[in-house]
Amino acid sequence: MSPAQGDLASTNRIGSTPAQRHVISAAQAQGVLNAAAKCAESVTPQNIAICDPSGLLVTFLRMDNAYIGSIDLSIKKARTTVLFNGLPSGVVYDLAQPGAPFYGIQESNGGLVVFGGSLPLYKNDFLLGSIGVSGGSPAQDLQVAQAGVDWLTKTSE
Repeated sequence: MSPAQGDLASTNRIGSTPAQRHVISAAQAQGVLNAAAKCAESVTPQNIAICDPSGLLVTFLRMDNAYIGSIDLSIKKARTTVLFNGLPSGVVYDLAQPGAPFYGIQESNGGLVVFGGSLPLYKNDFLLGSIGVSGGSPAQDLQVAQAGVDWLTKTSE
């Protein structure tokens, strides 16, 4: 059964061949970024990163007065989510605690960030990429990330 027919579990939600894979477009990434940035205006200055399913940066915004140290955090949060097939960084956090199955995982892949602030970006049940946000508390970062997710969910792009 092909991913288009609904057998997404066997393909980790990204397709089983390169031709079947789905990647966020530049236009979609910019829309997600804009929606997240608009939300952040009423929250706190943020760094917002949008990555494709390979963990490569598609677009990025450092808002005025956002913490410079959070630039790397936002990108690594987004990478963490896509490198683990859509697991939000906050979920990875729970799995990375001492005694948990992924303990020490944050030291892999050139460094991951395993606290809240990233979410997967799905369209038509396919993982297109992720959004990573850093600059506020984990709850604030997730609020801003969710605004980007909501935009992608509602758009026809």
